[in-house]
Amino acid sequence: MSKIAIVTDSNSGITQAEAKQLGLSVIPMPFMIDDETYYEDITLTQAEFYEKLAGGANVITSQPTPESVLKLWDELLEEYDEIVHIPMSSGLSGSCQSAIVLAGDYDGKIHVVNNQRISVTQRQSVLDALALAEQGKNAAEIKDFLEKDKFNSSIYIMLDTLYYLKKGGRITPAAAALGTILKLKPVLQIQGEKLDAFAKARTTSQGKSIMLNALRNDMENRFGGATKENIWLQIAYTYDTEAANQFKAEVEAAFPGFDIRMDPLSLSVSCHIGPGALAVACCKKSIKM
Repeated sequence: MSKIAIVTDSNSGITQAEAKQLGLSVIPMPFMIDDETYYEDITLTQAEFYEKLAGGANVITSQPTPESVLKLWDELLEEYDEIVHIPMSSGLSGSCQSAIVLAGDYDGKIHVVNNQRISVTQRQSVLDALALAEQGKNAAEIKDFLEKDKFNSSIYIMLDTLYYLKKGGRITPAAAALGTILKLKPVLQIQGEKLDAFAKARTTSQGKSIMLNALRNDMENRFGGATKENIWLQIAYTYDTEAANQFKAEVEAAFPGFDIRMDPLSLSVSCHIGPGALAVACCKKSIKM
């Protein structure tokens, strides 16, 4: 049986400390902030990131350098036979395609998973990969399973501000100004590779209801039922832990009995949507334990 190493990036929300506990490797995503390079969870904490963002710093996301990826792979292959590499969605970053190209020089030992997930759903893919490796699956089988399973997940995100979408050029200044005047709470969705518009709420309460109703609809009509035996349920947020805890209580009331995982959104997403965002997500439990 092949000895399989699992690799992901910090967009999964898995910290370096948690990675050690789980027995996997996490590549930190690099950021250029006012022309200085930082690495998520290495030289840049969540608190430091939001402090710089609030101060008006110029934040540019990047992908890991080829050298950093190759160095990690080479080190792992001294101990492991194969590697399953699970990057963030190919629709949100070029790091997935870059990894696929780099893997071409490794004679089939590196299997890059393009399953178009991000944040808490990407994290679940990593946990699924670990479980499959423990069941004796080889790297090709794990990659095949995760890619076939990619659309069995759903994320809805409610923004507190349109400022950062405007700053990143993802909406027009006029649309951002109108949304600010009307105090709209945009609800976005990730269904596969892209971050797309889903709905506009007048209030935070209405936005939460929209997300929870949409998620329940996905569970029942796409994923085979809104039960804890069938669904992994997750919450993510940017910066405001108090608001996130309040939202978690509301999600627990809407889905009693579910085990709910809550994590900060990865900084690569956070820099485009800003602080105060709330997200709810789910993944179908596709692996028999």
